[in-house]
Amino acid sequence: MDDPYQNNVNQQVTEGGEYTYTQDGGGQDGYPYQADYPPQDEDAASDATEGADDDDQMYEGEYQGIPHPDEIKEARRAARMEARRKARQAAQQEEEEENLPEQYETIMEDCGHGRFQWMLFFVLGLALMADGVDGFVVGFVLPSAEKDMCISNADKGLLGLLVYVAMMVGALVWGGLCDKMGRRKCLIYVLTIDLVFSFLSCFAQGYGFFLFFRFCSGFGIGGSIPIVYTYFTEFLQMDKRGEHLSWLCMFWMLGGLYASFTAWGIIPHYGWGFAIGTEFQIHSWRLFILVCLFPALAALIGVIFMPESPRFLLENARHDEAWMILRQVHDTNWKAKGEPERVFTVTNIKTPQTQEDEFIEIQSETGTAFQRWTVRHMTMLQQVMANIMSLSAPELRLQGLFLVIVWFCLAFSYHGLGVWFPDMIKYMQYEEYESKVRVFHRERVERFHFNFSLVNQIHREGEYIHDKFANIEIKSVKFEDSLFENCYFEDVKSTNTFFENCTIKNTVFYNTDLWQEKFKDCRMENTTFLHPKKGCHLNFQEENDIVIYMVSFLGSLAVLPGNIISCQYNISNLRQVGSFCGSMLASSACTFLLLLSFSQGAVICWQCLFYGTSVAAWNGLEVISVELYPSSKRGTAFGILNGICKFAAIVASFIFAAFIGITKIIPIFLAFAALVCGGLVALKLPETREKILS
Repeated sequence: MDDPYQNNVNQQVTEGGEYTYTQDGGGQDGYPYQADYPPQDEDAASDATEGADDDDQMYEGEYQGIPHPDEIKEARRAARMEARRKARQAAQQEEEEENLPEQYETIMEDCGHGRFQWMLFFVLGLALMADGVDGFVVGFVLPSAEKDMCISNADKGLLGLLVYVAMMVGALVWGGLCDKMGRRKCLIYVLTIDLVFSFLSCFAQGYGFFLFFRFCSGFGIGGSIPIVYTYFTEFLQMDKRGEHLSWLCMFWMLGGLYASFTAWGIIPHYGWGFAIGTEFQIHSWRLFILVCLFPALAALIGVIFMPESPRFLLENARHDEAWMILRQVHDTNWKAKGEPERVFTVTNIKTPQTQEDEFIEIQSETGTAFQRWTVRHMTMLQQVMANIMSLSAPELRLQGLFLVIVWFCLAFSYHGLGVWFPDMIKYMQYEEYESKVRVFHRERVERFHFNFSLVNQIHREGEYIHDKFANIEIKSVKFEDSLFENCYFEDVKSTNTFFENCTIKNTVFYNTDLWQEKFKDCRMENTTFLHPKKGCHLNFQEENDIVIYMVSFLGSLAVLPGNIISCQYNISNLRQVGSFCGSMLASSACTFLLLLSFSQGAVICWQCLFYGTSVAAWNGLEVISVELYPSSKRGTAFGILNGICKFAAIVASFIFAAFIGITKIIPIFLAFAALVCGGLVALKLPETREKILS
């Protein structure tokens, strides 16, 4: 039957296509199927239920909770209108998303390229430099740290592994978060985490704490690369992206130069450390870690004064904030060019209407603070995972697979050879040192005062009677099947020195570091140890070979000319796949020259040549990676690719290090095969030189 109040309901369409319903003269609930009935007195209500005729009787299903048929019809009508509204909104959003890239590119061209981009360039360059520094820190401090904290060979390998695992996880996590939280905010978090935990690692006296702090530091700085490239890309117009992204790559190599130079100048100087009591020792290698914090600290200060990416804000429907930042960029650039009168004329920017945060906003005023925090972060996690899954869309799947292969191949060869070069030089030094060892057989020394150092010697079946060893250093010396009787050792420092199957009678060791681990299968008779130096002790002359610092320094320095040449002379072709592929194939040819390396100088020379030729491939790969993906997925995609890079570095470091001293053919062949494979697959990558950021 007809609803007596149906004719009083009016339908109104609000802005944005939303529909509301009101009743003339009644309440304004806004519900499509409820009406505010006029108040009735008590007698009228009684008549309606007791003696009224059929037309005035209340719907009998109301007592059973069954909706009125008219209410059902009204709800269905409202649902259809809501569906049509959403369809119109989706069509409008798709049209706006298609128009936004072209409009944003036009705005960036109007803003120009000038002072603002250069300020951001140096700030983000320092953040990239901080990542480059962290990649070298562990390798430089490990020779000293393993002695200072008594790190075994197994634990030493664990430190290098966990740092790279942390950087891999950091790249994946922060790359995804920067697409949801913002580029600037995530970069501030990343640099802060790195600074805090790197600073704490300077003072960690135990290996467990040191390992934990370096892991957390790696997790933070691991996210810097995907955020930096994504952040800077969105402030550049199309014809400037390739050039300035390539120059930005140079800062990572500057980080290697900075780390190598400071390690060379600080770590070998034992006197630069200090102590607080007897348990708290700060040696020079810890001061080196402290100095390595400066690039990250400077980057953090700079990022605080930089604005958020306007492209990110537009993708998240934050129109007003984006407009203010774009105006700031425009005014900064044109004032610096001497044209302050130029006015930012953009008044309207098309922004996609997103509703991803609707559930979060609904929950913002409900529940406890912990519940709201949980809802927000769980919803954000779901959005990040959905973003990752969307990268497997058909239009992105094949290109993504090609990029993954190229990233893995280039990183595998680059980081693998990066481990192989210094380890190979160390092995050559060891072989040269071993070839000069002096062997003494069945010597008898009686009543002699050893007041000179013993270096690189082997003593077999010797007899030492009433001898004194005082104020000397014993370095790389082995005593085998020897007899020490009535001898006296005082103030002796030893490195890589052992006594094997020896007999030691009536002998005193006073203030020496000759302790249990130095004696293997030895027989002790009436032997006394007074004031022994237990534990591990640093020997900076032994553990800090400047050749290793020089190798890293020259390797990083060789990249700079290659980077400058690739930017200066090939800037118009840098993003072309042919140039990128050619760099990888040229690098593969350089690996074969390593077969001719029979000296330390030759290894260093081919290392510099390899690094110099491969830099163009890195530049092109990073440019293609940021230009290929849409803005809403750019950080996520770059984070995954950078995580693949770190994974390849982990795999390569184990494989290449395993063949040191065994053969150099297998590592060289693996590097060659990876570079050729990556170069050929790179031919399948699309051209992005004239691509507008989607």
